[in-house]
Amino acid sequence: MEQASVFMTHEIGLHARPSVKLTKLAKTFTAQIELAIAGAEGPWIDAKSIVKVMAAKAPKDKTLFFRAEGADAAAALAALTALVERDFDEGKADATNA
Repeated sequence: MEQASVFMTHEIGLHARPSVKLTKLAKTFTAQIELAIAGAEGPWIDAKSIVKVMAAKAPKDKTLFFRAEGADAAAALAALTALVERDFDEGKADATNA
């Protein structure tokens, strides 16, 4: 099992657009991928489930914890943390219009 964490600075947090981007990216990997908001202890949710990710309502300035298991687990975690670090590929101007 691989694990990673990343600090999220998205202006509005894990709202609709970032949640969709995160789950779409997670679904491109065969590994089982889970996300935790409260801490590395969990509770863990399926990172491929848009309903569960959106329901987590992670606010700005929160650390996201990922864990993955499977053949491409390391690649999945690297891609997901990079997406969060890139602010979900949204500029600050875009984030304020969400």
